[in-house]
Amino acid sequence: MAKNKIASVLAYEKKLVPSDGYMYGTTWGNREKETPLKLVEKSVRGTISNRLKDAVKKDPLTLNAEVEKANLQTVDSCALGEEQDTLKLHFTLKILGGIKEPSACNDATFLESYKEAVGAYVEQEKFAELGRRYALNLANARFLWRNRVGAEKIEVQVKDLKSEQIWTFDAKGFNIRSMDSDHKNVVELGEKIAQALASDDDFLMLDVICYSQVGKAQEIYPSEELVLDKGQGKKSKILYAVDNVASMHSQKLGNALRSIDTWYSEYANENRPIAIEPYGAVTNLGRAFRSPKEKQDFFTLFDNFATGTKLDSKEEEHYVMAVLVRGGVFGESGK
Repeated sequence: MAKNKIASVLAYEKKLVPSDGYMYGTTWGNREKETPLKLVEKSVRGTISNRLKDAVKKDPLTLNAEVEKANLQTVDSCALGEEQDTLKLHFTLKILGGIKEPSACNDATFLESYKEAVGAYVEQEKFAELGRRYALNLANARFLWRNRVGAEKIEVQVKDLKSEQIWTFDAKGFNIRSMDSDHKNVVELGEKIAQALASDDDFLMLDVICYSQVGKAQEIYPSEELVLDKGQGKKSKILYAVDNVASMHSQKLGNALRSIDTWYSEYANENRPIAIEPYGAVTNLGRAFRSPKEKQDFFTLFDNFATGTKLDSKEEEHYVMAVLVRGGVFGESGK
């Protein structure tokens, strides 16, 4: 097949659609008794702890004057009640089909070659590998983020709202740095997710409840809002809440669920899956693990894949399809 141009207008809707995550306090032994977690505002007097200029560090008098200055802050915080030891996190996840049809495409020739390539992938792979990996990230409770650290026990319950089938997982039993698992429930849930992704217009609706035993009255970590105006007197940390219930952003949950990329070249050194992104971006490390220079970025691989050139490995195909599941605008500018 002759290589075609990439459409200049090309967009895909995301196929994994999580809701916000709502947070409640309860006890491990009596989960029926729960209360919505609220945010509490604190005003604290901290100390100066940032790096100082060399001139200040070398002058004891100036250093003392700087250290004596009060570092006044107003922040949001969230914690379990005095008798509560368990966080309950509740969200829903919709998995959509229709990957063969971009939401926008202005080039019929490109669309034909794209559909042929995706059709071949769906026929051969049936989204089995991606479905299993998404299921594993539900099972291992990666979506708890910081709330997963130091938890004594973690239980995840996933319910298919169509069939009412329920899968239960002991999240502590999974290695969060690996995408390898043949756990029966993971495989079964993965098949359900793969079936929805491979469909033309079907969907799967999952209800996810997670219990994390973090300890009595311990601090809980909802999503933190981006504060653009950090002027004097402004609150320096604003946590996310919906209808006065502490919550996690749907975007943060989505990032955790799509953290399935172990196919990037530095995985052996990093030993952790990263989120599916066109350039393998990990913002907290300031790194892009999929460089166009190495021809491992999404656009290089997608341009070949969608125009009829066979990729070097199944892993590259899995990655390209996972970015399409993520969604985005991928048209090629004519400028």
